[in-house]
Amino acid sequence: MQLKLLAALIAAGLAAAAHAQVTDKMIQSEATATGNVLTWGINTQGQRYSPLKQVNATNAAKLLPVWAFSFGGEKQRGQESQPVIMNGKMFVTASYSRIFALDATTGKKLWKYEHRLPEGIMPCCDVVNRGAALYDNLVIFATLDAQLVALDQNTGDVVWKEKFDDYAAGYSATAAPIIADGVMLTGVSGGEFGVVGRVEARDPKTGKLLWVRPTVEGHMGYTYDKDGNKKENGISGTINKSWPGDLWKTGGAATWLGGTYDAKTGLAYFGTGNPAPWNSHLREGDNLYSCSTVAIDVKTGQIKWSYQSTPNDSWDFDGVNEFVTFDMDGKRVGGKADRNGFFYVNDASTGQLINAFPFVKKITWASGIDLKTGRPNFIPDNRPGDPTAASDGKKGSPVFAAPGFLGGKNQMPMAYSPDTKMFYVPANEWGMDIWNEPVAYKKGAAYLGAGFTIKPLNEDYIGSLRAFDPKTGKMAWEVKNGAPLWGGVLTTGGNLVFWGTPEGYLKAADAKTGKVVWQFQTGSGIVAPPITWMQGGEQYVGVVSGWGGAVPLWGGEVAKKVNLLEQGGMVWVFKIPGASGAPRTAQGSGAAKVASN
Repeated sequence: MQLKLLAALIAAGLAAAAHAQVTDKMIQSEATATGNVLTWGINTQGQRYSPLKQVNATNAAKLLPVWAFSFGGEKQRGQESQPVIMNGKMFVTASYSRIFALDATTGKKLWKYEHRLPEGIMPCCDVVNRGAALYDNLVIFATLDAQLVALDQNTGDVVWKEKFDDYAAGYSATAAPIIADGVMLTGVSGGEFGVVGRVEARDPKTGKLLWVRPTVEGHMGYTYDKDGNKKENGISGTINKSWPGDLWKTGGAATWLGGTYDAKTGLAYFGTGNPAPWNSHLREGDNLYSCSTVAIDVKTGQIKWSYQSTPNDSWDFDGVNEFVTFDMDGKRVGGKADRNGFFYVNDASTGQLINAFPFVKKITWASGIDLKTGRPNFIPDNRPGDPTAASDGKKGSPVFAAPGFLGGKNQMPMAYSPDTKMFYVPANEWGMDIWNEPVAYKKGAAYLGAGFTIKPLNEDYIGSLRAFDPKTGKMAWEVKNGAPLWGGVLTTGGNLVFWGTPEGYLKAADAKTGKVVWQFQTGSGIVAPPITWMQGGEQYVGVVSGWGGAVPLWGGEVAKKVNLLEQGGMVWVFKIPGASGAPRTAQGSGAAKVASN
């Protein structure tokens, strides 16, 4: 009888674990310490730091693959997803708006959802997806045709689906939603098509709107009641204060990388993209809130502060890069490695600029950042020329600019370690020839008004993983890479930094010295951020491999340089055999198990 009772209790416990619901408290408790990865960014602050230390700088060389899973089919292209883990299940998105649920121990496929995409979607920079959000019993992700889909974690069945805008007008979505104080926050993509950027807050259980905050000055924000009725919630900024004429109506500033959230400030931080069009001579003024960090109160949908890194942008220096909050000198602050080549440290509560320094070695558009005013010291001659001043009125004078428009850092997220107090930034050294052209807005058409060619700056490398002290701006070390870095970074309590390269290697380095202590060839370029989690007393490390993204599509001479790289679509998972002290099995001895779709 006692055995039967014990068996029943164990079965009940397993059933409860299988149906455990993700809560906001769990997300905020940084559950990596107990085995789960519940949010994009590892924690909502975006630090990409895990306290796990079973795998560390002294034993990482023993890491071996334990399973690999293929996304299958012909739908490869770029794979930029960060998986999330809940109770032994991995949820990972893939190109073309797909999502898989996998057994995180074996790689066995549990279910797959493949979103039916219409003809005519207009993703600017590959058919990528960067991940999903977990809440309650749901896994939620965004699609290339401007929808949000919530699925049952156990079955993959659709629970709710909401369209947020018109894909025929250029709207799409690639970012992972985040959960902030029980609210789901998402952004939009489409800045190259003259969309209006915004942040949306929804009830994650139903998908219903709570509030909308536009990120182009002049547009009205709204709140929504339980019946979907909207109420005005104030204009973002002031109409025509920093935009001429009607250009604010198609002003871009897309929030395409998603955001971060800090429970200590109660604020969500979203970076905003380029103003539209690229031709800055049409847009006299600062063009708020483009190329900025915007801090929003998650309860009210009001902008509490904003900081603009590239006013009147002329180089496509999207400011979408993640704002990562941390403690420094007794203050809550945030760090951001901007596409324009400068690293910024701002007060997380007020936005006041504390520090700014270059994280790339060549910057031509500005000589520095004025710490008193917060504004860049522009170099006027290095802004592309006005095409109306040209003899034929068709092409402005070209300039060479560095960084190139793909940025000193692009979508690939950096990491911050509270142990070393350093940021680990995947940087790229490249430039571009750029010129302006006449342009007019047309719904669903590219809205650039510029031409460009990306060029490498050095013979021996383009990418470089760099460790910076945000207080001093000093670089502690770097690891150079031949191809541009396009995947994210993970750092751990084991004094490790993990990152991937387009050449296919997942690497680990000593977080203090930069010495590479391990690497593994995944067979395709890595353009996604790694994760780590604890399961069954063992620490696992995982990454998605699959070359693609913006570089092969927009990279000019750089794209030609790396056209030998192969596409792919795999999840790779590693651990150290026997690290937990358990007896070695066939799997534990490092024999790879490959699960195919």
